[in-house]
Amino acid sequence: MWYTPRIVTAQGSFTPLIIGIAGGTGSGKTTVARKLAAHIPEGRCALIEHDSYYRDLGHLTIEERDRVNVDHPDALDSDLLVEHLTQLRAGHTAEVPVYDFVTHTRRHEVQRVEPSPVIIVEGILVFVEERLRSLFDIKIFVDTDADIRLIRRIRRDIEQRGRSFSSVRDKYYRTVRPMHMAYVEPSKRWADLILPEGGDNRVALDVLLGKLARAAFDLP
Repeated sequence: MWYTPRIVTAQGSFTPLIIGIAGGTGSGKTTVARKLAAHIPEGRCALIEHDSYYRDLGHLTIEERDRVNVDHPDALDSDLLVEHLTQLRAGHTAEVPVYDFVTHTRRHEVQRVEPSPVIIVEGILVFVEERLRSLFDIKIFVDTDADIRLIRRIRRDIEQRGRSFSSVRDKYYRTVRPMHMAYVEPSKRWADLILPEGGDNRVALDVLLGKLARAAFDLP
């Protein structure tokens, strides 16, 4: 068995199934996570993005913020994510930060995440650190060709994060690609399932959904 069996008591308590989804930038992690969540009844799944845990860079100038290597594990407050997953597993609500990618700062509001039978965590670096990786019952690596990931990264950063083409290109060669080769790609070895082509791989998604249904809801 490659998951922790769910424990349901007479009072309705449960041990949540925590799924980690990793992969390079633009690989389709978020698409996979949302497709999985869409097949789970409302209120029974919580979705958490590792990106929400980027450290607040408000103490730096705008120029200094742009030079920070946000693709390195140290750029993320994974200790806080571990704390929140531990709280959720114990049946407590977690207050997840809301990150502003335009200003590289955390907003004042938080997102309240309630305990759920299924918790999905996605991010490029979620398998890198053992203390976080060990919390996942199922680990999925979304494997997509580098050229496709780059195109998606450029489009996302320009359209959603207010970046220029030249800044996205320069950052890709300066930090994104080197950090992918140093951290993201090697973390693939920890995956229980490698998903080629991400959310476009309907066959693999169907197999995964069947496994998820049996694991999360004890279906035959």
